[in-house]
Amino acid sequence: MSGVIASRALMTWAGNCLGLALAAAIVPAISYGDEAGTLLLAAGILALVNFALRPIVILMTLPAVILSLGAALLLVNALMLWLTSALVDRLNIGGFSSTVAGALVISLVNMALRPWRRRHPQDTRRIRVEVR
Repeated sequence: MSGVIASRALMTWAGNCLGLALAAAIVPAISYGDEAGTLLLAAGILALVNFALRPIVILMTLPAVILSLGAALLLVNALMLWLTSALVDRLNIGGFSSTVAGALVISLVNMALRPWRRRHPQDTRRIRVEVR
């Protein structure tokens, strides 16, 4: 089971790296100094922030998420990106609009990569029911 967790963590980290690099290329106010170490560190911190804090923030903002039909999740993602930039010195995120734009780019990249994340046979998130 630890292999499943390790492969998921690696895919999340790679998706965040690609998303941050693409966000920096598209949104002019986002930069990481063109240093691979900063990009890798920021992607790891973003994964940890999303793992540890995002569920709590979503739970706290659940009424807004429901009333906006999920659109408020973009603001939650922007908050996680802003927090990551506060923790990683060389990751520069501009103002509110660039943070939201960067969060949108990262979310779209991770959404696009989701089908390529291979399922492991020991993965128990989806339970199969056979009817005979």
